[in-house]
Amino acid sequence: MIEMQNIIENAKNIVITTHKGPDGDAIGSSLALYHLLKQLDKNVSVIVPDSFPDFLHWMEGADQIICFDKNQEQAEKLIDAAEVIFSLDYNALNRIGDMGSVIEKATGIKVMIDHHQHTQSFAQHYFVDTDCCSTAQLVYEFIHKINKEQLLNKAISTCIYCGIMTDTGSFRYPSTTAETHRIIAHLIELGAENAMIHQEVYDNNTTDRLKLLGYALSNKMNVFENHHLAYIALSLKELNDFNFKKGDTEGLVNYPLSIKGIKMSVLLTEKEDGIRISFRSKNEVYVNKIAQEHFGGGGHVYAAGGFSALSLEETIKKLEEILLK
Repeated sequence: MIEMQNIIENAKNIVITTHKGPDGDAIGSSLALYHLLKQLDKNVSVIVPDSFPDFLHWMEGADQIICFDKNQEQAEKLIDAAEVIFSLDYNALNRIGDMGSVIEKATGIKVMIDHHQHTQSFAQHYFVDTDCCSTAQLVYEFIHKINKEQLLNKAISTCIYCGIMTDTGSFRYPSTTAETHRIIAHLIELGAENAMIHQEVYDNNTTDRLKLLGYALSNKMNVFENHHLAYIALSLKELNDFNFKKGDTEGLVNYPLSIKGIKMSVLLTEKEDGIRISFRSKNEVYVNKIAQEHFGGGGHVYAAGGFSALSLEETIKKLEEILLK
């Protein structure tokens, strides 16, 4: 990693990017790296394709994040001027929407830090581990690899903790290892307040969000016990009826997995441009291939996502044909 140390040392302008619909791991890992590079006196910017949920805005530095879809001209100038461009928590340019073409033609050195499968070759340097629970944990390891662990502080530790916590389902997914817990312990020693972080992320619900959760579970959950499957499908109208905001369905797909005997859960949410599909599973039921082969997506073996340009009804029919055969 000596070459990477030199690349960072010689760069003045650095941009950090992450995927569309940024989640806790995307924002946490990006801000952790942001705080590290600021200590190295770099001109650093975090640019995301679109907005991120309110329950992530509490993190230090979140108010400095630039949304590409709202500030395209500014974002493009920063990307064009960057000597180094970090790609965090995504491994294909189609995961960053319209920003993809800008990153592709940018002349800066591209560095990917990611934990997803099926990496697309668009960077010059890769720090990838598909067995790792989160990109945030990889950022922690990256900081050690470039010999900057002495710069770890409360702000960085808090952001990394948030990223690991959210991408492991509060440390309950199989990807959570003993090493993950050792890292978490170190982050707490460095000042990360675990109870506070949990409250900021999980105890900031609006009344509308809880009502949507109740409606989805009581009225929209379809359970197929013989197939160990459950799915929830929400139309755009239904979402709007509960004053939907980005992040309001975060974690909803996990609830059916708590039903005894259910091994796969699917959430379909209608957007203006199509249907977003989230898959979760357990007990050696792998969903990444389903997402990749049928819905142009991908992810991890137990957590994946996809998209359908069909109507909600047609997408449900397609899903049932695939999973109930």
